[in-house]
Amino acid sequence: MADVFDPRLTPARADLAAKSLQGRVRAARYVDGTPWWAARPVVSLFAKPDAASGLQTQLLWGEGFTVYEQKDGWLWGQADGDGYVGYVRAAALREGVNKPTHTVAAQSAPVFKAADLKSPVQCFLYANSQLCLGKSVGDYHQIEGLGWVHMAHVAPLDQRPSDYVAVAEKYMGVPYVWGGRSAAGLDCSALVQLALQATGQKCLRDTDMQVETVGEGLDPELEKTPLQRGDLIFWPGHVGLMSSAKTLLHANAHHMMVASEPLAAAAARIKKAAGPITAIRRL
Repeated sequence: MADVFDPRLTPARADLAAKSLQGRVRAARYVDGTPWWAARPVVSLFAKPDAASGLQTQLLWGEGFTVYEQKDGWLWGQADGDGYVGYVRAAALREGVNKPTHTVAAQSAPVFKAADLKSPVQCFLYANSQLCLGKSVGDYHQIEGLGWVHMAHVAPLDQRPSDYVAVAEKYMGVPYVWGGRSAAGLDCSALVQLALQATGQKCLRDTDMQVETVGEGLDPELEKTPLQRGDLIFWPGHVGLMSSAKTLLHANAHHMMVASEPLAAAAARIKKAAGPITAIRRL
């Protein structure tokens, strides 16, 4: 049995693992998971049951989470969408299966107390959130137990944009937040993941995962590879996407937001801090 595995993608610890992994990883016991789903606009996921341990990623409203342990107000499990494993606050999720009918298509969608634009805003939901909509009143749809969203801000699951670069460009100016995954704040790999997911494409969460699984590899020497819109450019611990043959769009800690700049300038700066370009991937 394997003793070495990626804990970010494998629901296994020395004392507990998913029953589906029995015979593949060692653990003191194996359990079946139970379905829960994110019932807050943004739910933070941590590597340990401790908010001070550092944000790893986030779940958005309606996203599923398979739970293998509930203890001391924390749930340990795996995100259904991208397979990320970690701990979330139990109070932020609901037990059961969410059956979404729509997704949030706007960068953020106000949720009103009533089907009236003048009614109080309860909260904001973010792009890619998974919604199970109920009854309609005029141009508004009800989210049971939460409030009402305007039809202009949501779309049926089968109506997705086709241009992931255009989706990514909508995040221009969004603050850089390590581990963040919404228009309230995100990091470099989340920008790529959210853009691809919006168009219906699967994408893992972190840069080292994406560089191995997204698209096809090209020669990382810029002099040998004519770039085009949509290409993904990787450095150690960083990723951006080309919005044109010469312009890079990326969430980065230099600008502390999602910014667009000439690739040549970005590559020279990042090389000094992290190293040269390690990979170019084309979808």
